[in-house]
Amino acid sequence: MAAKTVKKVVLAYSGGLDTSVILKWLQTEYGAEVVTFTADLGQGEELGPARAKAELLGIKPHNIFVEDLREEFVRDYVFPMFRANAQYEGVYLLGTSIARPLIAKKQIEIAEKVGADAVCHGATGKGNDQVRFELAYYALKPDIKVIAPWREWALTSRTKLIEFAEHHQIPIAKDKRGEAPFSVDANLLHSSSEGKVLEDPAVEPHADVYQRTLSPEDAPDKATVVEIGFEKGDAASIDGVKLSPAALLTRLNELGRANGIGRVDLVENRFVGMKSRGVYETPGGTILLAAHRAMESLTLDRGAAHLKDELMPRYAELIYYGFWFAPEREMLQAAIDKSQEFVAGTVRLKLYKGNVIVIGRSSPYSLYAKDLVTFEDDRGAYDQKDAQGFIKLNALRLRTLAMRKRKMK
Repeated sequence: MAAKTVKKVVLAYSGGLDTSVILKWLQTEYGAEVVTFTADLGQGEELGPARAKAELLGIKPHNIFVEDLREEFVRDYVFPMFRANAQYEGVYLLGTSIARPLIAKKQIEIAEKVGADAVCHGATGKGNDQVRFELAYYALKPDIKVIAPWREWALTSRTKLIEFAEHHQIPIAKDKRGEAPFSVDANLLHSSSEGKVLEDPAVEPHADVYQRTLSPEDAPDKATVVEIGFEKGDAASIDGVKLSPAALLTRLNELGRANGIGRVDLVENRFVGMKSRGVYETPGGTILLAAHRAMESLTLDRGAAHLKDELMPRYAELIYYGFWFAPEREMLQAAIDKSQEFVAGTVRLKLYKGNVIVIGRSSPYSLYAKDLVTFEDDRGAYDQKDAQGFIKLNALRLRTLAMRKRKMK
């Protein structure tokens, strides 16, 4: 029996089997008043049933919070991350990772509003999400009590979860009684699938795993051309039409889905120490990354661009590990945001059977100078004879090393 030291707890609640069992478990084991929080991050599910199920399980209407966070999610989390071109281990676009700090932030805000002394999440003791949630909780409210049922309870199998649900008369949908073939996490940026039938990295994922993209083989035989406008490093328009952050990402998702873009099958290194295999679909984000890098290629100075590329793996790692609210992430963000002042203009892309191909870019702040790079007469803009001294100065240390090697022979 858990120590009954918690009076009121804010639970991150989806309305599914796991979090419904957690809700009842908090009531029976802790004797605590439960407040539910359900976030709409664009996961594509109706959230009304989550509210109804919370009420069915005895939660008073004033203790049920359901919030549409799609605009905040894209504006304040996804877009800042894409300014950095962040990819964990060079591949993963961090769709799950970037959602956790926002959910945690809202839980803490609700806890303070209702006077709760604890927060609770449904992440397992083997994954990254437990770390992400809890680092965010403690960064925002250091004295908060955190309850992680999967590290405490004896409900270690799906059978036990269902038995607990039946004992406490928790409704279970018929399609939820069987063992799920794999687990899914989704939001407006991506969907991720892992576990069960995906645990053998040598086996190709079944077609049913993919939910947000057409197979590239089934995508149209004709390319789609799209133009994305940028302002200070953030996408602001599609084909000349200004859109809100969430609306823009939604539209890019539609374009990516139709053209089979954004599938990734990878083995990654979890923060807790093990390797895991995940199948990710990030259609809009894949398009956005290619467009943003193309815009930067025209507007960023070489030194700034190369430094950003050096900082990116560290920045991506901080997000993956759950350090969104850490000072080092905020320091890097300040540097990245400074670099984006003149990342503005338009990028044209061709979307075709899983590929994102840049076919044009322009900017009022372009650093591309045709007079300098042309093979034709550059009218004195660049004196090619100057290159001789430049090369000799850069070769000085190499020549010195070569002379030392010659002496040693």
